[in-house]
Amino acid sequence: MTTNINQIVYSKKYVSLTRNELIEAVQSQISSKRFQHVLGVEQAAVQLAESHGVSIEKASIAALTHDYAKERSDKEMRELISHEKLDLEWLDYGSNIWHGPLGALLVERELGISNLDILNAIKHHTVGAEKMSLLEQVIYVADYIEPGRDFPGVEQVRTLAADDLQAAVGYETKQTLYYLIEKNRRIYPKTIATYNKWVANP
Repeated sequence: MTTNINQIVYSKKYVSLTRNELIEAVQSQISSKRFQHVLGVEQAAVQLAESHGVSIEKASIAALTHDYAKERSDKEMRELISHEKLDLEWLDYGSNIWHGPLGALLVERELGISNLDILNAIKHHTVGAEKMSLLEQVIYVADYIEPGRDFPGVEQVRTLAADDLQAAVGYETKQTLYYLIEKNRRIYPKTIATYNKWVANP
């Protein structure tokens, strides 16, 4: 049985807002295109959560908020990194790297979400981590396979994810590295750490 995401009712255990109120809060921070992506990630995350015994409510909340800081200005994010004495290495990589951990920080401050599992899922949804809870794995993979994604290999990850979430994490991580190398992009060290754990030493 597949959950209708529009019928999900939050318990107020993780966030004081209703799902619709959380959607409105997120929508106010991002473009319409990004918002459609976020809704797609929620859909994929809830399906994965159902398949792998993860809280649907936590999956919904983490998915809706995972890109909360994605479109904040570089100036604001750089000032936040400096003011909070965070990892200055993030400045070398830009929004693609810092929007996860800074998003977790802002989601906690601005939306009052303090559940560590949800915050870590937001924090690690782009580069992953050596250790990831099932929820973190769900959001990491859902961001990659949401219905709006269309690129070589995405169907294979969708198939894998339905049965073997860890295998999907490994495959996605490997494909991401292939992409970065092919495009001659800088590779954030924690991406390598994720690869070493989930691919080279599964």
